[in-house]
Amino acid sequence: MPANTDVTNKVTSDGESPLKVIEQVTEVKTDVAADELVEKPTKVEVTAPSYNLAKFKLTRILQNNTLRKTIALLGTFPDVSENDIAVLLLEKQAFKERDVQTELDNISEPAPRIFSDSLQVNTEFINNIYGSFQCVPSSELNNIKTTVVYPATEKHIEKYSITQKYLIKETPTLYEELTLPYITGSHFSLDWVYNILEHRQETDRIVYEDFDPEKGFVLLPDLKWDGKTLETLYLLAIVHKHDIKSLRDLNHTHLPLLHNLRDGIAVAIEERYGLSASQLRMYFHYQPSFYHLHIHINPVRGDAPGIWCEKSHMLDTVISNIELMSDYYQRVTLPFVLFEGSKLLDEYEAKGAVQKGGKAVTDGKQLDEKSHDKSRKSNSIESPQAQKVKLENSQAEVVEPPKKKLKETIESDQPPKVIVVAAE
Repeated sequence: MPANTDVTNKVTSDGESPLKVIEQVTEVKTDVAADELVEKPTKVEVTAPSYNLAKFKLTRILQNNTLRKTIALLGTFPDVSENDIAVLLLEKQAFKERDVQTELDNISEPAPRIFSDSLQVNTEFINNIYGSFQCVPSSELNNIKTTVVYPATEKHIEKYSITQKYLIKETPTLYEELTLPYITGSHFSLDWVYNILEHRQETDRIVYEDFDPEKGFVLLPDLKWDGKTLETLYLLAIVHKHDIKSLRDLNHTHLPLLHNLRDGIAVAIEERYGLSASQLRMYFHYQPSFYHLHIHINPVRGDAPGIWCEKSHMLDTVISNIELMSDYYQRVTLPFVLFEGSKLLDEYEAKGAVQKGGKAVTDGKQLDEKSHDKSRKSNSIESPQAQKVKLENSQAEVVEPPKKKLKETIESDQPPKVIVVAAE
């Protein structure tokens, strides 16, 4: 099916289809006057980068995720600029089912495949029924998906770096006093978003579009997706409405938009990719990576980045919450994660709105009641504080008690204390 064909015959009360799909990305609207078209400034779509990937100079490795087969690099393109920094994300491609097919009778054009004469095999060992090999298929199957952010900002470096993470409990008061001023004062560029919405860039990547200015959206592949492997499908739906920064701004007036997003995305993806609504997860991120309302969509069976409970909010749940309470997201405490070195985290600390952690319990002694009450109050929803919880990956080291002290305990008149640890 062509990328830009209509997917539904359903019409609204005014006789128009709620899901208007681009039939030609270069079409000119007939209801616009010619002089208006001349006066409106346009930009030529950029199809070639200003940098040469082969001349990338590495500064340091931000992270190396062996589980996801990705690596994030920080560096420069010295031939373009010595000052502008670049973030490169390299990702090994996922396997496609067609790559392992051995019967190609139904395929009209020959396609590269793993099990062919071009496969290079190096035997590591053979042991009875088990064999271990290093295999190198044809070069067409060894592509590395490369995403470039250039020039990159500190926020991009934070996003792709391995740093300490902290869980913030953002109350409505904290949002108004700290988070919102940070968002509005940081002047995050949304030019690339407006380029998409106004068809100045990436027009050939648009999957579907609803042109309604109040409840319409653009649906297109996320940069994380290779655009080919259905198992790793990852799409973004960016709303046309410009005054919604994030989940915090949503209220009952946005329910028509949210319903239209849910229904329109489901119809478009089922028609284009054959996945039903029950096979998809649609969710918001909080905090989002950019402050213009958008939804992430990927298959439920897939393991996508950013689907953790402290970051993602399912679209259905958001709709239900607002239907129950019209200003739910203006009243609720929302958790989100901040990275070490984040300016917003610094704002929380400078304001005294972050508690870094409680006192350690030593020698079996509990905290005094005053400290316990203080800690408990600081975690309450009414308190204008957010607890900063350090997420440690390493386990605490278990220290054996000195043998001498253990012996003294056994020989004393007092019976030894027995600690029973229940197995998980």
